[in-house]
Amino acid sequence: QVQLVESGGGLVQTGGSLRLSCAASVVISKFERIHWYVQPPGHQREWVAGIGRAGTTNYASSVRGRFTISRDDAKYILYLQMDSLRPEDTAVYSCCGLMYGTNYWGRGAQVTVSS
Repeated sequence: QVQLVESGGGLVQTGGSLRLSCAASVVISKFERIHWYVQPPGHQREWVAGIGRAGTTNYASSVRGRFTISRDDAKYILYLQMDSLRPEDTAVYSCCGLMYGTNYWGRGAQVTVSS
């Protein structure tokens, strides 16, 4: 059974950094693509970053240049390095991986950026 578990969330001040982890029960490169999504308070979930099996990365314009998605296949972990955080980055961050036509979701991790 494929499982994804996020960790590394917390409270940080504006301008600070956090690194989120998404631990998978399978090697990350088995996913066709795996992504980070955010759900700010009172808003719908939005895509922010993704990485393909070949390592190609893509970012939403709101985070490009501040966030970096990466993976460690040996540790079965997906990362999201978040720098220059802003109050509007406050959200629940979830990872989602696509494998054989099925999207697998983690439960999410709360990130709160104080002004």
